[in-house]
Amino acid sequence: MGSLSGKVALVTGASRGIGRGIALVLAEQGATVYVTGRTVNPGDYYLPGTVGETAEECTDRGRDSGGSGIAVACDHGDDDAVAALFDRIAKEQGRLDILVNNAFLLSDDLIEPKPFWEKPLSNMEMWDVGVRSNFVAAWHGARIMAPQGSGLIVAISGFAAVTYTYGVVFGTAKSAVDRMARDMAIELAPHNVASVTLWQGLTLTEKARDNLARMQDRLTQSIAGQKGSSVEHPGRVIAAMATDPDIMQRSGGEYITAELAQHYGVTDIDGTIVPSVRATRGSPIWRPISEVDYRGK
Repeated sequence: MGSLSGKVALVTGASRGIGRGIALVLAEQGATVYVTGRTVNPGDYYLPGTVGETAEECTDRGRDSGGSGIAVACDHGDDDAVAALFDRIAKEQGRLDILVNNAFLLSDDLIEPKPFWEKPLSNMEMWDVGVRSNFVAAWHGARIMAPQGSGLIVAISGFAAVTYTYGVVFGTAKSAVDRMARDMAIELAPHNVASVTLWQGLTLTEKARDNLARMQDRLTQSIAGQKGSSVEHPGRVIAAMATDPDIMQRSGGEYITAELAQHYGVTDIDGTIVPSVRATRGSPIWRPISEVDYRGK
């Protein structure tokens, strides 16, 4: 049995990358993990990974702890598909303990050094799948978690919320996600449901490795110079949060994943400590609502 045995989790955008890594760890520690993604068949995308392959790997990793993976092909820009996803979880499991809002749509020209007016308006798709989709998933998740009186909603964000990174649309999306998570924390608090934001530093996803190999000269030193973590590292931190009896004291806060890992004694998969890049990439704005009353007078 694992520390998350009996828990039900949903990780969005888990065909590959950070979402895949988080899903693997949660299943490894005993959770039943629903994983969503748009890539169904190998070769549908230029990078490896499908939602089915992630689910199979989750079940394999969870063999000793009772964890498993369930693949759900889902475009998080499609509200009807998202509604069907949560209906399925409610019918099959009757509960939801962990929601990780990771799905994000990155534009093909993300790191092109052009000003916003020289990039297409279609790049605002990052707000559709990255901001709006976070709200829609949390809206559905809260309707399961609030009545059960428990739950953890995690938004995956980053230093782009305060430090210029990849342009206006990307930075605005991350800032919005952080503020959304904080305000959700205020409204979820009476129901014992926590809402937090994790700031990831460089994570060695399939796409990040590809970008570093092809276009490292276009990245700032504060990004390219980072050591980088495995995709599983944020999953280890989320698993620790999910078993923290005092997690409500953290609700509403933004946390640098590397710093929270050190607090919980979590290392990366190779046993190393992932360093915080606060000094070069910036500091979180929002503190937990247990420490600051943001509702005004």
